[in-house]
Amino acid sequence: MAKRLIPCFNRILVEKVVIPNKSTGGILLPESSHKLNSGKVVAVGTGARNKEGNTIPISLKEGDHVLLPEYGGTEVKLGEKEFHLYQEDDILGIFKD
Repeated sequence: MAKRLIPCFNRILVEKVVIPNKSTGGILLPESSHKLNSGKVVAVGTGARNKEGNTIPISLKEGDHVLLPEYGGTEVKLGEKEFHLYQEDDILGIFKD
């Protein structure tokens, strides 16, 4: 990646996981069979600030595999890749291995 984007405050930069539309045997899969909207956290901001001005750290870290809402986020294109910016509150969950 030519540029590095560091999100501000409680924002998270996510690269969406692209699920293949063909099986390993070459069979085309219907679009409805891979509806799960997930992504990999690429960068996180420093966190939100409370009324006293203290930083509330973000609970996510780079490399986390997260569940994303169906709609929302801001699309960002860096070089040839597409990323999405979400606020921490928009992330629905974290996948644990």
